[in-house]
Amino acid sequence: MNLPNKLTVGRIIATPVFAVLYAMGMNIPSFIIFILASLTDMLDGKIARKYNLVTNFGKIMDPLADKILVYAAFCLMVGKGLVPAWMLIVILCREFVVSGMRTVAASEGIVIAAGMTGKIKTVLQMIAVPLLILNQPLILAQAAQVFLWASLVMTVVSGIEYVAKNRSVFSM
Repeated sequence: MNLPNKLTVGRIIATPVFAVLYAMGMNIPSFIIFILASLTDMLDGKIARKYNLVTNFGKIMDPLADKILVYAAFCLMVGKGLVPAWMLIVILCREFVVSGMRTVAASEGIVIAAGMTGKIKTVLQMIAVPLLILNQPLILAQAAQVFLWASLVMTVVSGIEYVAKNRSVFSM
């Protein structure tokens, strides 16, 4: 397994550590773990492209690792009243549609990599989560809401774009 893929797996492993710390009210340690895990997303992609280490595993597992990390955080934040449940449902619906389409494409030997709007969505979510973790002072709480809503908009936009670009999957 190459380094970018190890970083992806590390992000998945970091998720329960983050979740336990956050659930226990340990905001600063959970904030640090989330930030470090998020940075591995940027790092693994740069390394993979720079050293030509792009793999099908990475194309599939990298976005999945992001989802595991971010949506674990959102689930916990619904419980704390920081993220509305309906918003998480919209986000998860998009993810299930995209994941389903990727699975169908993969069954035909086609790997569909993440698009730019999906990457922007992920970055916005990865900014919103740490701001929501801190949620103090008021300026951070307001910024958290801006990034959360921006990520929701990009979730919908990227989902529509993904379906439109890959509609051939529906006839496989």
